[in-house]
Amino acid sequence: MSRAHQPSGVAGSTTTTVQTGPLAGVRVLELGSIIAGPFATRMLGDFGAEVIKIELPGSGDPLREWGVHRHEGRALWWSVQSRNKKLITLDVRQPAGRELCLRLLDACDVLVENFRPGTLEKWGLGPGRLHERNPKLIIARISGYGQTGPYANRPGFASAGEAVGGLRYINGFPQQAAPRAGISLGDSLAAMSAAQGILMALYHRDANGGCGQVIDTAITESCFALLESMVPDYGKLGVIREPSGTVLPHVAPSNVYRTRDGKWVVIAANGENLWRRLCHTIDRADLLTDERFRTLGGRVEHMTELDAIIGEWTAQHDAAEIDRILVAADVVYGPVNSIADIFQDPQFRDRDMLIEVDDPEVGPLTVPGVVPKLSATPGNPGPTGAWELGAHNDDVYRELLGLDDDQLAALAAAGTI
Repeated sequence: MSRAHQPSGVAGSTTTTVQTGPLAGVRVLELGSIIAGPFATRMLGDFGAEVIKIELPGSGDPLREWGVHRHEGRALWWSVQSRNKKLITLDVRQPAGRELCLRLLDACDVLVENFRPGTLEKWGLGPGRLHERNPKLIIARISGYGQTGPYANRPGFASAGEAVGGLRYINGFPQQAAPRAGISLGDSLAAMSAAQGILMALYHRDANGGCGQVIDTAITESCFALLESMVPDYGKLGVIREPSGTVLPHVAPSNVYRTRDGKWVVIAANGENLWRRLCHTIDRADLLTDERFRTLGGRVEHMTELDAIIGEWTAQHDAAEIDRILVAADVVYGPVNSIADIFQDPQFRDRDMLIEVDDPEVGPLTVPGVVPKLSATPGNPGPTGAWELGAHNDDVYRELLGLDDDQLAALAAAGTI
């Protein structure tokens, strides 16, 4: 019988690498699914934290089946999002499951969950009870709207959080439907916010002698935090920033321009030195004395005319030629890369952002590297996520909690693990 078909809870131990990195020694329990919670713990695992991920017996995290693209039936994102994690099964809805969860948390530094507010409390696993048992525990809670407020109990997805938090309103073009970014941006922003909170809470606990605490992360607020000057601008002046398409309304030139071979490039020359270099580079030094474009204010006022001039120049050159010319001229520029372009871009290979690994189920696989780059304690993408449900039940339940064969078999038979 293959490992993938062995009974959950009694499978043989799966080998895991020894965790190294700046977070080595930190143990994290993940009660999360899909994106926000798992992405937060993935980042911690990349830098050495021991991450134990709990999945529901029999079904597991829906991310295992996320998306429409498959390799031999496998959804490949799972192997990335669950890398560096020990995967166990546990039904915390059962009394026996809750007791096992509590025992695990007694031995953990951090809990990460992304359920709807009130779910942990319903299971008897609220922060009050957890901190009674483990006062040093850091509890990171990720939800659509936060644990309090009139919207707290609403279901929260990235799409709604981006809309409520203000990001969707300023995206896209005036008088058109507000588009999304093409990814679940709000979930990822919330995950990064939660990870930052965890690191700050760990420092407070371990460097300052503090206690455990709750990190309340809302998707809406993680999006709202990116609104730059919009809060004071509206609060003091009543200014509502509107969507502006491919430009920012107060800087020029800074836009996307089409090349002769049908590609798009970003050119940003909204500083005076950059503006002068661009004008000389495209053989339009006359623009420097043109009253319409002599100042930044004038260039903003006449943005449409200026973009047409620059677009006329890019339309006469292929993308590769524009790259050579503008890089040599030290003008801020970048091609609008597809994922296929990124795979061909030497910058990503040189920075270890495209890493070749060998997944035991799907074979050779390119996975994203680790960010940020630390000089003394760099992150490690480590092993890809295990495909077997409950792959590390033995590692965790035997070695951490001391359960024996009979106990594991009984728990598996009851559907607890």
